[in-house]
Amino acid sequence: MTGRQRRFGLASSIALTLASAMLWGVAHLATERRRTGLALMAAYVLMLALILTVVTALGAKLLTLAVQPAWLTALTVLLAVIALAWTAVIVWSYLLVRPATAVGRGVTTVLTVGLCGVVLVPTVYAARVTYLSRDVVNTLFAGNTAPIVAEDPWSGAERINLLLLGADSAPGRPGVRTDSMTVASVDTTTGDTVLFGLPRNLQRVELPEGPARERFPYGFSGDGPDTPGLLNEVFQYAEDYPEMVPGVHKGKRGPAMLKETISGILGIPVSYYTMVDMKGFAQIIDAIGGVTVTIKEPIVYGKYREGLLPAGTRRLGGQEALWFGRSRTDSDDYVRMGRQKCLLNAVAKQADPVTVLNSFEGLAAATKRAISTDIPQNLLPSLVDLAQKVKESRIKSLSFVPPLISTAYPDWSLIRRKVTQALAERPDDNVSTPGSTPDNTADSTPTATPTRTRTQSAEDPIALDHACD
Repeated sequence: MTGRQRRFGLASSIALTLASAMLWGVAHLATERRRTGLALMAAYVLMLALILTVVTALGAKLLTLAVQPAWLTALTVLLAVIALAWTAVIVWSYLLVRPATAVGRGVTTVLTVGLCGVVLVPTVYAARVTYLSRDVVNTLFAGNTAPIVAEDPWSGAERINLLLLGADSAPGRPGVRTDSMTVASVDTTTGDTVLFGLPRNLQRVELPEGPARERFPYGFSGDGPDTPGLLNEVFQYAEDYPEMVPGVHKGKRGPAMLKETISGILGIPVSYYTMVDMKGFAQIIDAIGGVTVTIKEPIVYGKYREGLLPAGTRRLGGQEALWFGRSRTDSDDYVRMGRQKCLLNAVAKQADPVTVLNSFEGLAAATKRAISTDIPQNLLPSLVDLAQKVKESRIKSLSFVPPLISTAYPDWSLIRRKVTQALAERPDDNVSTPGSTPDNTADSTPTATPTRTRTQSAEDPIALDHACD
């Protein structure tokens, strides 16, 4: 009896089916189908070698591919092809070596179905994650046909300035209020970053030249009791009054006006914005299973003092984290600004890859609802590369709050002077000032060099903040 005609026992059939699932072609060689078996083995080894080569050669560049829809589409197709090919090999191998008895065939059939599931389930999940990633990228990031030079995506700029907004709304107060406003100024070569925090209640802000300044020549003063003239109202005001930003479509007027306004306040050009809706942010936290923070003092929350977040290190759900970041009961805007930075920092550090993958579908849905931005899609790979540099660099923060700045009568010249000074300082210049706060303190150790402190003065240089320790 030739190898092609022989019958296999249950043990041999199980062994050969398992072996063929781990190395294509084993069952074919056992049945003397040598050419087919060797071809399958070669294809399998070539596939593994290709995967290892791509992972090794690209390394960190894999993250940049993960934000490019074309690559994500190609990866989805590739995963589907591999899964189908692998499943076909397993089934083919089983048909070649299945035992003659009915009981034996039943056992090996169950084994074969299980092996196919082992291959298909994770591959289908990976393809699903890839598809969702592509959907998130296409939904959040506007298409942009403007060419970007790979060698210099920043067009010669030494720094890129990104406006980070936390938006909030409430019953009886229509529209969006940008209660959290921070500009991240990032050195495009080193990744060194300075965060400039602007309080929501900054008054008499000068609006951009044109219709906006003509309407408010002495600074933004609002329009009645619903808009008393604070910085956090500029976004929605521009949306409500199209003539303030002529030629700009609804949904883009607010970001355009606020970017120009804050550019004028700080004296630096703001290129792009990203806005997180605070209620959507709570959904993101729920999607990753909560966030652990240290509460230094009990936080009362709710208009009617409905709840309390006790002091101590604890894990917060989305709703609790929302109150941690937004409550001003028994505190003020400036304390809240500090808590918001701590919360964002904690989420960024605790959202590890395993957690993200385990809750990816819910996280992707929450992200699409919670985040808006005007960062162009074709700039994402460069931003991912820059983000890696930021993670390895020092991050400094300066908030323009009392006593450094009076929110009712801001000293605009002082603000711009402090910005220039902060951007000119070396990353290791560590002296503290009012409103100065560090954001990369989670890695602090007892052996770290202590930050030098001295009497607060509006003219002191900025330093790293340990408010989140």
